[in-house]
Amino acid sequence: MAESRPNTEVDLNSWLPITASRKAKWWYSAFHCVTAMVGAGVLGLPLVLARLGWIPGIVAIAVAWLVTWYTVWLLIQLHESESGKRFDRFTELGQHAFGEYLGFWMVMPQQLIVQVGSDIVYMVTGGKSLQKSLALITPQADFRKTYYILMFAAIQLVLSQSPNFNSLKIVSLLAAVMSISYSFIATGASLWKGFGEHHVVHYGFRSTSTVKIVFDIFSSLGVLAFAFAGHSVALEIQATIPSSLGNPSKKPMAKGVTVAYLIVALCYFPVAISGFWAFGNLVEDDVLLSLEHPNWLISAANFMVFIHVIGSYQVFGMPIFDKIESTLVTKWHCTPGRPLRLVARSAYVVFTAFMAILLPFFGGLLGFFGGLAFASTSYIMPCAVWLKTQKPKPWSFHWILCWISMLIGITIMTLAPIGGAHEIIVSWKSYKLFQ
Repeated sequence: MAESRPNTEVDLNSWLPITASRKAKWWYSAFHCVTAMVGAGVLGLPLVLARLGWIPGIVAIAVAWLVTWYTVWLLIQLHESESGKRFDRFTELGQHAFGEYLGFWMVMPQQLIVQVGSDIVYMVTGGKSLQKSLALITPQADFRKTYYILMFAAIQLVLSQSPNFNSLKIVSLLAAVMSISYSFIATGASLWKGFGEHHVVHYGFRSTSTVKIVFDIFSSLGVLAFAFAGHSVALEIQATIPSSLGNPSKKPMAKGVTVAYLIVALCYFPVAISGFWAFGNLVEDDVLLSLEHPNWLISAANFMVFIHVIGSYQVFGMPIFDKIESTLVTKWHCTPGRPLRLVARSAYVVFTAFMAILLPFFGGLLGFFGGLAFASTSYIMPCAVWLKTQKPKPWSFHWILCWISMLIGITIMTLAPIGGAHEIIVSWKSYKLFQ
């Protein structure tokens, strides 16, 4: 039976998935952030080293880790105004800083591309990981990749009916545990491979021509941006934490993000270094696809990736569900309730599944989406809002860091989509639709 229709913004917030429950603990934010970041991004980091080289690659990952930690800290501080008003959604913060119309259109398209793009990539990742997992232990299960993506989508159709963000805490915790586990397995298996006999690999540039090398470097910038993707959902995660003037939500959220970033470092650097060391410039865009032995362990790791991206899909999907349902209720005058959620959320899952089947190019998608919008939400927008609202003095600490971060973001946003698009075009030439 449909619920009674809210008549005010406060009533609507009590029903929408982002703000319906504000009982989260600080550790909820920690594993939500781990689930949002570790995943498709970490598996592509060895390829970043293969395309950039040892020292430039490690420096690039370290800089991305430090800068994005700083920018997510900015968002956490900006979540609440001095009066205690909360900006529960990224678009609300943008409107506060730049005005209702301009702020909305500065933030909403970028955030939507990040979240929808992530879910499409997670559809691809989930399907590929399940396919690889089963192929290693049951070679006769040789189905098309499309079927595995459809299996992943079927699970998302069920989970998408979770009423609010906090109802995903068990799913997100399991996903975070899986991400840590398969990162350690990928590191251990890569080291085992590297210490094995006949370990002869090449560490030069993967591509042979200057043009291809340049395109690879561009695409790698997007993969790096994708690897630190929690900013687009940070405010929405913080919105689930209780807050008061005496005990603002920024304190527990900052603690959760600190733990998350330390976990990210423990996953990212070992996977990137060990994967590149073991396979050199021939490493796959998903390092687990390069690993074959022992079969049972690599199969388990791929299955862990499958479980993890189930949670990641929902973490990025919940803010989209919030936008869809809010629009349907306020603009289209639909009645909030289970029928609305069933139709709206199912339609979104079907759409992302179709796009994943149509464009299952993991590496190219990372680079393209990473550069197109992740650079903006992770590097540019938090600093732009901080400069606009806090007005730091020129050449002060935050002024300098904000401008450095924005320049990095603009560079990634300009170059990475070119490399990602090039990779998709090259892959498309040998691709058969719905293979």
